[in-house]
Amino acid sequence: MFNFSIYFRSNFELKIFNFELTMWQRIQTVFLGITIIALSFSLVLPVWQGQHESSAIVLTPFYLLQNNQYIYIPYCLTAVLSVAGITLALIEIRRYDNRVLQMKLGALNTLILAGTMVSVAIYTVRLAEQYPASSQNGIGLYFIFVAVLCNWLAVRFIRRDERLVKDSERLR
Repeated sequence: MFNFSIYFRSNFELKIFNFELTMWQRIQTVFLGITIIALSFSLVLPVWQGQHESSAIVLTPFYLLQNNQYIYIPYCLTAVLSVAGITLALIEIRRYDNRVLQMKLGALNTLILAGTMVSVAIYTVRLAEQYPASSQNGIGLYFIFVAVLCNWLAVRFIRRDERLVKDSERLR
């Protein structure tokens, strides 16, 4: 059985499962949450779809489905990078009390998400050249771009918070 305990501490911070909800008051945490959700959706939705003769060709971050055969390598690189991006975004959220580390993790996550975008772009362009007649981008491709945008916004707001804290310390 699960023990669902919700209680109020003396300073009225709501605690659920030992997970503080006060960090969700910062906008960068919301953007990181959207990054996690967008990357999760991109993992399960098709990135590219095409038709060749009578068989459908589907590219997801995990595999390429062609002639009812799953081809995993090298297409699973996109999934590995996406899972790494999700993991780093979760760590960024948990490190809300250390903005400098959060900025470094955000920069690393930006590089990983850029690698995800590059790998998806390379695979989709190659497949579109190979099957030009009936190719279309899937919705999973756009979720990756949403994740990159939200991660960039989160890093921007983390930097703004750090600059605000440094300015207030300088005034003291």
